[in-house]
Amino acid sequence: MRTILITGQGGTGRTTVAAATALKAAREGTRTLVLTADRTDTLGAVLGVPTGPDPVEAAPGLTAWRPDAAARFRDDLTAFQQRATTALDLLGASRLDAEEVTPLPGAEELALLRALRDAALSDAYGLLVVDLPPAPQALALLSLPEELRRYLRRLLPPERQAARALRPVLGRLAGVPMPAEWLYETAARWDVELAAVQAVVEDRATTVRLVAEPGPAGADAVRTAATALALRGLPVDTLVANRVLPGATNDTWLAALAAQQRKALDEWQDTYDLHEVPHAGHDPRGPHDLAALPVPAVNTAPTPVEWPVTDRLADDGVLVWNIPLPGAIRDELDLVRRGDELVVTVGPFRRIVPLPSALRRCTVAGAALREGELRIRFAPDPGLWPRGER
Repeated sequence: MRTILITGQGGTGRTTVAAATALKAAREGTRTLVLTADRTDTLGAVLGVPTGPDPVEAAPGLTAWRPDAAARFRDDLTAFQQRATTALDLLGASRLDAEEVTPLPGAEELALLRALRDAALSDAYGLLVVDLPPAPQALALLSLPEELRRYLRRLLPPERQAARALRPVLGRLAGVPMPAEWLYETAARWDVELAAVQAVVEDRATTVRLVAEPGPAGADAVRTAATALALRGLPVDTLVANRVLPGATNDTWLAALAAQQRKALDEWQDTYDLHEVPHAGHDPRGPHDLAALPVPAVNTAPTPVEWPVTDRLADDGVLVWNIPLPGAIRDELDLVRRGDELVVTVGPFRRIVPLPSALRRCTVAGAALREGELRIRFAPDPGLWPRGER
């Protein structure tokens, strides 16, 4: 199943573009699901069909779904209280009733991730269109599965569970209680669920479609989002310039705004696969309005982001790891090696990535940012590389 993640500049009609994209694909014969996590039914208002916790048919071949974050949060908390009964009794804790639980910040995002996983595991759809929050929140959301799995592995290493028969003995020797079996089981279940979501996000058929209004603010938002998405290894297949004004007008104010938009569009044209959607003159509502929007078709052969390792041992004695980071600024870039991992920081964004196996036997010999690509040089460690391999 193809997955298109739609995000971008806030307040630029992302949900409208997501709905129009899904409707276009459905009308072309692809069974499509459009998914959102908005607490308010913005998607339903655009489609002209109310959406909610149960998937609804918004048009022939098109299903819309807005998961109920509050209900899922209540179910999760109730299940946790049941599993932690012994610990809560020891603490004298008073349990929360389901009726008094309200979702905490981030519950919508977690509900969206679970719905994304469930939709990907279903065979009912050929295309999944995900209406994500604005780019900063969307980037944090998309990084969540990978980061949470890393935290779980550090806090509750799976290999320690193998020694569960020894935990009572170890507890007596250490003088402190060891983690209970249910804690490891819960961590393992979370890891499986997060791995399923991570697999969807990192699938080679998953792409991102950025939506922005052309102009200075839109240019800044697109540049930041494109860099952060590249750091996550997520390809931007299309930049949708939404609400583009006509160039020819007798209104001086509109002419100045259109000229500002055209300047941004000319810059984007050289960098992105740009698609312009003209201003409709009103807020599109319903299938008729959405069908009139000339949104780009779904790319059936997406190009994944590659981080190749180039062998230059014969010429320069190094291996080069090439990491595309379009829009990155040298002064905002930082690299730290931690064992077999590399911590890459680009402005406010950070990712910890495992080194390819060949590079784990090397030392970092330098790095350079050129033409939107980070090139990290690794020199073989003589103590780890057999002489015949160098």
